[in-house]
Amino acid sequence: MLRFTILFVAFAGLLPQTTSRAFAQESSKPDTEAGFVSLFDGKSMNGWKVNENQASWKVENGTLVCNGERSHIFYVGDDKPFKNFHFKADVKTEPNSNAGIYFHTKYQDSGWPKYGFECQVNLSYKSDPRKTSSLYAVKDVLEPAAKDNEWYTQEIIVVGKKITLKVNGKTLVEYVEPDDQKAGSDFTRKIDEGTFALQAHDPGSKVYFKNLRVKRLD
Repeated sequence: MLRFTILFVAFAGLLPQTTSRAFAQESSKPDTEAGFVSLFDGKSMNGWKVNENQASWKVENGTLVCNGERSHIFYVGDDKPFKNFHFKADVKTEPNSNAGIYFHTKYQDSGWPKYGFECQVNLSYKSDPRKTSSLYAVKDVLEPAAKDNEWYTQEIIVVGKKITLKVNGKTLVEYVEPDDQKAGSDFTRKIDEGTFALQAHDPGSKVYFKNLRVKRLD
C-alpha cells in the first residue's frame, strides 16, 4: 500500500506540469481567423521555392529564417494567382537587418524580383532609409513602427486599386493606384496578380517569419 501511494503521488505531481506545457503550446498558436489559409507549415519549405543561394534559408523552431547572400523564396503552393487578398505574417528582425515581402510577383531564377511590389522589412538597417511597411519606392515609411528582436504582425491588403499596409493593426500606408499608371521597366510596381515572395537581403541581415497566412477577397 505504501508503495502504491508513493507512485500515485509521484504520478499526480506530474499532471499539472504536463497540462501546463500542453496549454502553453496551444496558446502560442495564432488565433483561428475565418477565411485565412496558412502558407507555411512551420516544419518545412513545402509550397515554397528558393531561387539563388538556397543556403540563405532554413526552418528553425517553427519559423522561416533568412540569413545569407541575396535570395528569394517564392510561394508556389497554389496555382491560382492572388489578386485581391488580405495577407498576414509575423516578423522579427535582428539589429541592422533588411528583408522584404513581395506580392503580385512571380518566380524568377535570380536577381531582385521585377514583378509586383515589395513591402519593406527594415527597422534599423543603416544603408536604406525606407522602414518596415514601406510600399517600397512607391509610398515610403521613414520611422520604425516596431522594435528589433520583437515579433510584429505585418498585414498587406489589396482590394481593386487600393493597397493597405499595417503593422500591429496600425495603418501605415494607403495607396490608390492611378488609372493611368504604367508598369516600370526595371520593377513593375503595378497592381496586377501573382504570388508572394520573401527576401534574404544580405549576409549581415537575419530576419524571421512565421504564421504566414492569407485570405482571398475575390
